[in-house]
Amino acid sequence: METPGRLQPPPPPQRSGTAKRRRWGGLRQQWKLLGLFEIDQQHDFYGLTCRMKEGLAAAIHTSTHTPPANDLSDDDFRSKVTQVHKVRSGRQAVIVALRRPRQFAVFVQDFSLETFGGPVFAALRASLGITEDEYLQSLCSESCYLQFISNSKSKADFFLTNDKRFFLKTQNKREIKFLLSNLKIYVEHLRKFPHSLLVKFLGVHRIRIPPSRKKYFIVMQSVFYPDERINARYDIKGCQVSRWTDPAPEGSQIIVVLKDLNFEGQFITLERQRSWLVQQVEIDTSFLERLNVLDYSLLLAHQPLHHDERNQNLSFASLIVRTKKSVNPGSSPIHAEVPGAVLNEDAGPSPEPDSGLTSSQDRDDSSRTSPRPAGSGADSPDDFRAQNRRLLPNLKNPLHVIDGPEQRYFIGIIDVFTVYGLKKRLEHLWKSLRHHGRSFSTVSPQEYSGRLRRWVQNHTD
Repeated sequence: METPGRLQPPPPPQRSGTAKRRRWGGLRQQWKLLGLFEIDQQHDFYGLTCRMKEGLAAAIHTSTHTPPANDLSDDDFRSKVTQVHKVRSGRQAVIVALRRPRQFAVFVQDFSLETFGGPVFAALRASLGITEDEYLQSLCSESCYLQFISNSKSKADFFLTNDKRFFLKTQNKREIKFLLSNLKIYVEHLRKFPHSLLVKFLGVHRIRIPPSRKKYFIVMQSVFYPDERINARYDIKGCQVSRWTDPAPEGSQIIVVLKDLNFEGQFITLERQRSWLVQQVEIDTSFLERLNVLDYSLLLAHQPLHHDERNQNLSFASLIVRTKKSVNPGSSPIHAEVPGAVLNEDAGPSPEPDSGLTSSQDRDDSSRTSPRPAGSGADSPDDFRAQNRRLLPNLKNPLHVIDGPEQRYFIGIIDVFTVYGLKKRLEHLWKSLRHHGRSFSTVSPQEYSGRLRRWVQNHTD
């Protein structure tokens, strides 16, 4: 987008079609090697991301001047707002054309951005402590988005804000329909279990660019934030087939997301917080099992703790801040009543967290405790245990960060859109014949959730 008063570099010289194809081919190969690539003016997605930023800025501006609802209505969940962005004209368009002729088409074409469930996601962002101003600043800053090239089989495009705090991912219509149709029970799950490891969806949109181009996309909180010191990343599915990735050369800056077989022989060392993690994974995967989904991933990363970070976590001042963050009702996503959000009365197994705050007798008593009514925070130890809360770290991304004695771990569950329908059942039969005796990803939701739980139990100490 144009920045007033900012000088732009001269346009690049024209190249032949063959030279352009050779150049783009080289860039795509470079993207595959680097993992992250800045979407600058020469990038294929520059025009699309400029429009996404402009559309999101207008959508967020609307929610900025509308306080989050205390009680969400059915209309809030069905909400769809379309904002049309008209062509630039006059002197402003001439300036853009002179300074950036190759990108002139970005600014001379109408487009629209639709926002689905806006009040719901605004309330969710507020409950997570994300202000609309900082959400706007991150998503719509002058800095370019980054494209993330993963080794996933997904055909989706992944964009990352320049500060790496939020992911934008394109989705197909079926996946968006699935998310919106289950939005109430997703929000209700986060209300019951506010320290859930499920990915935090922050917005659902569709951008339309005439004559026929349209893309659905979602905005998510990045599990791996902040990532400056992360030294290893893993995508875990709890199986064997196609679950190895060649690591990056030692000492390189290449970002490679490793898989299950790469993690063998290692452990997530949490000590007293191990039981909390095992319990929360069981709660979240039981929820996904009832949604009849599979093929989701447990994202895992780690980085060494500095000596002062270990001491800081044990200080009295830090404990006060962390306790307030952990029990404050505002830390519970959507702590208002959710209308009609009923999936199953059995919300999951009775939590028995080991947060270091309760005795074993207290944890036994917690299995007989029910969550407080909607709108209540974790005002008592019983609430704390029933909602499987833990003592959160005083960090920017506390819901996905768990500190062990030596390592800081980033953990979250993502990619929750694959339903176990006819296509996946047939794929299961085919893989059963092809990979007889080996574990693969396409299995029933019951088997998938149980297998991932066992993986966590077997790889934590």
